[in-house]
Amino acid sequence: MTSPLPNITPELRPDHPPPAQPGKATLFWESVVGAAVILIGVGLGVGALSISSEAGYGGVGSNFLPWVVATALVVCGSFMVWESRTGGFRAMDEAPDQTKPDWGGFVWVSAGLLLNAALITTLGFILSCALCYVLAVQGLRRAYGQKGNTWLVDIITGLAIAAPVYWMFTKFLAINLPGLTGTGWL
Repeated sequence: MTSPLPNITPELRPDHPPPAQPGKATLFWESVVGAAVILIGVGLGVGALSISSEAGYGGVGSNFLPWVVATALVVCGSFMVWESRTGGFRAMDEAPDQTKPDWGGFVWVSAGLLLNAALITTLGFILSCALCYVLAVQGLRRAYGQKGNTWLVDIITGLAIAAPVYWMFTKFLAINLPGLTGTGWL
């Protein structure tokens, strides 16, 4: 039985040009990105060696998650290197027409991350992470040209994400995170 659809490869279709082949420089940098991901995974694995493996709540030690993430990074980085060495990253979106970076968005996101790191012991986990979320979302919205006053929605969303994460870690997993009060709820 033959297929009712013609067997036309993308290269032979007149309405689609053949896909562009990446240059050697592009393939090199794709390999560098994959190798960097592998190195980050290995570094995380080395760091996980210094974390106690004593089983805690749920029967797993506190080094379990770093090992999972390290393994995932090494596997993903290996696939990235393999794909870059066998023809380049495939199924990537076309690069946007914008050729220059949006430094304003970069500053907003960076400020959110840096303020989170600087204020987490002062404001507590919930407020500092909510602040990080608000600043990062504002930066991303500005980078994509979205206008509008969304501060209140962003604050509420940031708190709605950070609070359950804090409570899950402190109440269910018994992991100490910096809080604003000594009660363990804020």
